[in-house]
Formats: sequence, C-alpha cells, structure tokens
Amino acid sequence: MISQEANHTSKRLDGLDSLRAVAILLVFAYHYMVFVSGTPTFGWASTVGWTGVDLFFVLSGYLIGNQLFAGIVKGKTLSLKAFYIRRLLRTLPNYYVVLALYFLLPTVMGGRQPPPLWRFLTFTQNLGLAPGTAFSHAWSLCIEEQFYLLLPLLLLGALRFGGFMPKRAAWFALVGLILAGVALRGALWFQYGQEPDGADHGYYPHIYYSSFCRFDEFLPGVAIAMLKNLHPDLWKRVIGWGRITLTAGVLATGVLFYLLAKYYYIEGYGYGFAMTSFGYSLLACAFALLVVAALSPGSLLYRVRVPGAASLAAWSYAIYLSHKPLAHIARKQLAPWGLGDGATAAIIAVVCLLGGWLLYRFVEMPFMRLRDRHHPTNFHAASGAQTPQSSELLAGEPSR
Repeated sequence: MISQEANHTSKRLDGLDSLRAVAILLVFAYHYMVFVSGTPTFGWASTVGWTGVDLFFVLSGYLIGNQLFAGIVKGKTLSLKAFYIRRLLRTLPNYYVVLALYFLLPTVMGGRQPPPLWRFLTFTQNLGLAPGTAFSHAWSLCIEEQFYLLLPLLLLGALRFGGFMPKRAAWFALVGLILAGVALRGALWFQYGQEPDGADHGYYPHIYYSSFCRFDEFLPGVAIAMLKNLHPDLWKRVIGWGRITLTAGVLATGVLFYLLAKYYYIEGYGYGFAMTSFGYSLLACAFALLVVAALSPGSLLYRVRVPGAASLAAWSYAIYLSHKPLAHIARKQLAPWGLGDGATAAIIAVVCLLGGWLLYRFVEMPFMRLRDRHHPTNFHAASGAQTPQSSELLAGEPSR
C-alpha cells in the first residue's frame, strides 16, 4: 500500500511525505490502543487513528491515478504487464515476508491462527473478514491491490472500447461511484449497523472491511489526478489557492474527526447511520483537500519540511505490515519489567520503527532497485504518437 513517487528529496513531495507520516502515526496510535494498552494512550489520535488507512487510500488514489493519467495525456500507451509487475515488486516482497512469519510462527506473531493462506495470496482476505484474526490489518492491502488491478483496466477499457468519452462523462462516473458507495453503506447499515444487545460484529465483515464499501475512498485522490492532468489550466488556478485549500482541509478534517469520535460508534447502540453512510466519503474528500494543499506552492504543507517525515513516509508501508506483531512481542517482553505507560509506549514505538526500517532496508529497497532497473515505466517504451482513443478522452471538453 502507500504508493510513492520517485524522488523523496523533491521539494514538491514534502507535503505528501508529511501526510504519509501522519497516516502511519494515526494507524500506530489506534492499534496501540486496541492491541496493547486498551486505553486511548495518545488521546484523540488513538480514538480516530483508524482513519490513517483512509488517508492512505486517498494518497494511493492520487499517486497511482497521477502516474496513469500523466502518461496518457502525453500519448503514451499503458502496458498492463509493466504496471502490474511494478506494483507487485513494490508491494509483494514485504508482504510475503510478514505473511510467512505469521504462518511459520503464529504464536510468536500474535498467538492466533490466520485465515487460509489462499485468501492472502489472492488478496481476498478482507472479504467477510472476522475481526481479531491474525494479520487482520492486511485487509487494507487487499483493497489496495484490488484497486491497482481495476483502475488501469477501466482506463484501458474507456480508451479502447468506450469510443468517444468526454471528460464530463468521466467526472459523472467518478461522482456516481462515490454516491454508490454512500448508498451501499447506508443500505447495509440497516442490517449490520445495529444488532441485538449492541452486538455489531457484522459491521466489520460487511462494511468496514468490505471492498465495495471502501473503494469510493480512492476516488477523491483519483479526482485530483484527473484535475491535474486533464484540466491543466484549472489545476494551475487551484494550486494557487494553497492557503485556502489547507485551511479548508484542516477545518473539514477536524470537524469530521470530532463527529467520528462522538457519533461513529455509540456504546450500547451501534454505529451511527450518518457516519457510516456519509462519513467515509466525506473524510476522504477532506483528506483530498489536504493532498491538494500538499501540492500547492503557497501552502505551508507544501513549503515546510517536517524533520523525519520523509524517512517515516518511506518506511510507512513496512511499518504498517510489521508494527502489530512487533508491538505484541515487545509488550510480552516488557510486561515483567513493570515500566510506566509512557516508557512502555516509547520503547514499543522504537521497536516498531526499527523493525519497519529493517524490512524496508533489506527487503523492500532491493526489490525497488530491481523494479527501477528492469521496469522503469508503466508505459510501452516505443509509444510515440497519441492514440485516437486517448485523443478522444482528452479532447472531449475544453479545459476550464
């Protein structure tokens, strides 16, 4: 998960690195509360920390969408083989190492038996997933991989078989899919949002972990990529409003964090209808405003380089995969020492950071170098002139 563009040192990526760093910190804060301390050790960040995954979804939507649209507008021909090889070399090595450890050392990694191996290998583990199973946090990677599979196929289908496809139709389709996600979650809430005696175990398998209920969170990121590449004149104006966009994004995110903390899950009642049906999509849109701000030169998010954010962003995928078992192992080892909550949290955080760095350094990076050496692009090397289909997609409407 957590796709990255090429150059971490580039000034224009500082904002995206900051957002990635915030996302992994939120996820760690939430999982620390759920699987280590049992209390909101990091305050509000623990309570709403699960939204870090939603931020990753928006970032992936933009980064992958931008890679694809940027090539298409230049008349390049997308190579599905190259795209999928690049994605697999990016995501599978770390994933396979952690997955192997879960199956070889289940007691050490958490003490629970994971779902069948084929569910992980086919990236369908998230479908109908019961909470609390081993390596359950791989659910978000499954949805990411499904997104990577479908987006280029949809774009190629639109270019090759869809005939004349105006930009307006693409925007209508994107908005329609977001509304479909809202409608589906709303309909499923009546069945799984409230269950007898406050037992809402059906919510996670059928809504929270569901591909169909979470796919729309990638789309605000894809919308940014479409705006940037299909409407360059409008994009130049939008990124000129960096301060306004950042202010709007911070305010919208803050309001949604408050609403999610208060009304997402209500003790003895279940999950709120509004937060279930609209909350996920609204949160993704709020995060999308922050992504736009991160790409806007006038924004502080763009201009300020947060110390350590670039490194944390680079290691975020490895940290995401490994932090839960490492926190479990560290907690067991530290228990006899009787350390205070602060010292325990600090040590576990360092262990998770170190474990993520080791996985990044010795597994992820060698395969990334291999990818960049043998498959440096998602597009055919000899794709010169713009294809008629791509010309139709781009010329459907004048840029505004």
